[in-house]
Amino acid sequence: MKKRTFLKLAGAIGAESILSKLATLGAESSMPDKLTNWAGNVVYSTQSLHAAKSLAETREYVKRMEKLKVLGTRHCFNTIADSKDAFLSLTEMHDEPALDAAARTVTVDANMTYGKLAPWLEQKGYALHNLASLPHISVAGACSTGTHGSGEKNGSLSTAVLGLEIVRANGDAVPLSRQHDGENFRGAVVSLGALGAITKVTLAVQPTFEARQWVYENMPFDAVKSHFDEIEASGYSVSLFTDWRNRNINEVWVKERIGGSKAFAAKSEWFGAKLAKKNLHPIAALGAENCTEQMGVPGPWYERLPHFKMGFTPSAGKELQSEYFVPRKDAVEAIFAVEKLHEKISPHLLITEIRTIAADDLWLSPCYQQDSVAIHFTWQQDWPAVQAVLPEIERALSPFGVKPHWGKLFTIEPAVLRLRHKKMPEFSELAKKYDPHGKFRNEFLDKYIFA
Repeated sequence: MKKRTFLKLAGAIGAESILSKLATLGAESSMPDKLTNWAGNVVYSTQSLHAAKSLAETREYVKRMEKLKVLGTRHCFNTIADSKDAFLSLTEMHDEPALDAAARTVTVDANMTYGKLAPWLEQKGYALHNLASLPHISVAGACSTGTHGSGEKNGSLSTAVLGLEIVRANGDAVPLSRQHDGENFRGAVVSLGALGAITKVTLAVQPTFEARQWVYENMPFDAVKSHFDEIEASGYSVSLFTDWRNRNINEVWVKERIGGSKAFAAKSEWFGAKLAKKNLHPIAALGAENCTEQMGVPGPWYERLPHFKMGFTPSAGKELQSEYFVPRKDAVEAIFAVEKLHEKISPHLLITEIRTIAADDLWLSPCYQQDSVAIHFTWQQDWPAVQAVLPEIERALSPFGVKPHWGKLFTIEPAVLRLRHKKMPEFSELAKKYDPHGKFRNEFLDKYIFA
């Protein structure tokens, strides 16, 4: 066996514990005496956790605390949700979603996960416009950090938000809506937890639809260089997976909305890639039993848009994640700028996913006023090695005004990040209006937002 093949398989075997075991989402499974994030790479600075069971309890707790942060499904890989003082959990709030068929909206508890909401909507005959790769994240947490699915014409998950209920620092529950609150609303959706405790989220829904997906293997990088626009426009959502070795895209996942404006003709060969003959995992060496159905088999939207099945709960495993957004117009140049670093990236990588996201008008969204391409890195859990390579990736992407995912690992300087987010000054003022004494701030927010 060649050394490179052996190392790749060895890394994949380690990744099995990350992506294929069934386990509880909370990281307490690995450290039962500590509160940690999903991956276990962040041990939170306090073990004080209060679970509120109602809006009244939430308001009372927020009002009497001097400092706190709301803790959700803990899927962030940095300290954005950390607190040295106290945590508030809303996972004990279990109100039934409220569907407004006439307005085509659904209002849900902020802590509800997409994995629970999606089947509920399907039973009612409705769907969301998009879903992230994993459906196990909470609605409020995903939207507050600008988390996304993909698609040339699909905005991030945050773009479905039409209304919020936020408990401010003084304990008041304040409604905000796209219809009535204009710029303040656009500042509040991707809020990083800085405005208050989000207790309700109203989302736009649409009639349910079916989708299907195909996977292609081994697309040459030259095809990406020459045909990136055509590849990305070929489906409702398209993902490119690569380990940056051999100038090769390991897999291309094409998701088609059945009955949509454009059907995908699944040829046996497509831009030099071969149509897969069985279901695959994004890391090809792993089994696909926990991945959503492929091979062009039709199914409900929520069983095709994510990469992983709703019933599969990912382990609190040993991985780290980073993600960087660049303008859509610079996609190919940015991808090849990263490819030049392949010898430094690949030894520490599990897989990279490249996706497109449509522009939005949300102040702190990485896609604010620009169609974007996201380059996502799932790393082995070796922070010293990852910490060494991230600045090189960021330097390579700096000419494109790169922005990181707020909830993932990055090393971009705060002053640079504030310049790249045009609405940062307005957001800072909005946060001070809702939380004048910084009750919901922490070291992360002080460093990147309020310095």
